[in-house]
This record gives sequence, C-alpha cells and structure tokens, in this order.
Amino acid sequence: MSADHHLPGPATDRCTTPDDLGIAVYDFGGRGEDLLLVHATGFCAEVLRPLARHLSADFACWGLDLRGHGRSDRPVGGDFAWSGFAVDVLAAIDHLGLDHPAGFGHSCGGASVLLAEEARPRTFRSLYCFEPVVVPEPVGASTYGENLLSVGARRRRETFPSSEDAFLNFSSKPPFADLDPEALRLYVEAGFEQVPAAEGGDGQAVRLRCRRDDEAQMYAHGASHGAFGHLGEIACPVTLSCGALTDAFGPSFLEADAAQLRRSTVEVIAGIGHFGPLQQPEVVADSVRRALGTADVAPPS
Repeated sequence: MSADHHLPGPATDRCTTPDDLGIAVYDFGGRGEDLLLVHATGFCAEVLRPLARHLSADFACWGLDLRGHGRSDRPVGGDFAWSGFAVDVLAAIDHLGLDHPAGFGHSCGGASVLLAEEARPRTFRSLYCFEPVVVPEPVGASTYGENLLSVGARRRRETFPSSEDAFLNFSSKPPFADLDPEALRLYVEAGFEQVPAAEGGDGQAVRLRCRRDDEAQMYAHGASHGAFGHLGEIACPVTLSCGALTDAFGPSFLEADAAQLRRSTVEVIAGIGHFGPLQQPEVVADSVRRALGTADVAPPS
C-alpha cells in the first residue's frame, strides 16, 4: 500500500497549555459519549484514527499530539518530564469543553491519562489503558536515566528522501511491519514534516516530527513520573489491558498496577503485542466498548 494514498485529515484545532506550549487537538468524529484518545511515545494522534473509526458508533472521539510529538510544540529546554504530558491532556480537555469524558491511552498515553486523573481528580468518568508505562518504583530511588529504549531512539533514522521511502522502510521491519497498513500510512503522513533535502540533494525530504533526541529524553523519564505511587487516589474505574504477545508491559505489570487501584479490571488480548491498538484496531475497539459499557460485545473465546 503506497504512502502516496493520502487520507483526508480530521478537524484540527490548537490549544495553549499553562506553560505556554501549543498543543494540536483533533476531532475524530463519531457520536455518543466523549472519548479522548492519547497516543504512545514517538507517535502522534492520527495513528489512532483507525481505532477511532471503529469506536465512532459509540463515542465522539477526540485526540491530541502530546508535547514534542506531531504538530505540537516541544518544551523549551527539552524538559520531557511526563508530568508535562498530563498538563497537555488537561489543556486539551478544557479547550474542547469535554465534561467528564472517558479516556483511552496507549503506552505513554496510558500513563498520561492516569497522571492527568491523579493531578485533577474526577476529570475522567472511566479510563482504558493499553500497556500503560506505570511500573512499581522503589521508595526514594532515582529512576531517571538512559535505558535501552532511549539508546535505541538516539540511533533512529529520522530523515528520508520522501514519504514513500519512509513508508517502504517502516513496512519492511518490525514492529512497524506488523501495524495495520492504514495506521502505518497515517504515521508517515502525520508523523513526518517536509524539510529541505540534505546538502547536495534536490527538492524536499521528510523528517520525523518527534526528533530522536527528544524521544530519547522521553524514554529516560519513563520510570520517574511517580504515577504508580498515586494510583490509589484514582476513584474512576480503570481497565488495564495488554497484548498476549507483548514484550513490554504484560500481565505481571498490569496486576501490580491493578492492586493499587480502587476499581480495576485486567484484560489480556490474544493475537497482538505492545502495539496492539495500531496492529488490530478493531479488536482493541471491541475491548474498549466492553470495558466502557457502551455496547453488548461478547468477550473473545
């Protein structure tokens, strides 16, 4: 499937956070209760459009690009403490006028909605977190620092001669090769920007909007945000899910989080891994509808 097959984009707006960053927000359409969708590290809101479409009969779906991602601003000085992602989520909710919405978060996005609820209780009526990056933290331990993910991010190729080159590159290697083709195409279209070609080249090239050094900083902060220690303060129901094939935040992590929450459910979804919402969005959408109680969907056998 060619990256040149462009999809019409969702309605886009922009809000400003209390720390004066411009955050891109999106109306993905649909009808029913409001549902805010929050993407994973290194991605952007539009990769969740296939998931939003599968949810659109039951939810009015919204999204945002977290700071340093997509069309949103990067923080001055490169401060990527994850508390800032919670600020972005709350700013988007306020700007969109969402009253007690449901929230969906994938990986970093799952941690972001949990952090937002901890920062401002009763913001969400319920949460669905797919492999949220929330891990037990030793008391008094310093957990900021480089890790395998941050090292890998610094090695990431971030410039390609064209969108087609980027699409072909990602579609030939995991984990991107396992993504739903539409989600991958949206990642290439929305997650890259045009830049002048490298010296000696002609015309334009494309470059990742989420720069690799910024992404590395995000990963370095991934275990230092403190969400785990405050999970017991969250009053709304929280569903924690993971892919049965995950190599990241599987059942043991989710059970540790669930033990801290007041009202929690854990679900393991067959046939997908850590990138499940982008691999099989229709399967994850069924799980979301069951969890949030908007449709009579039978659980997988």
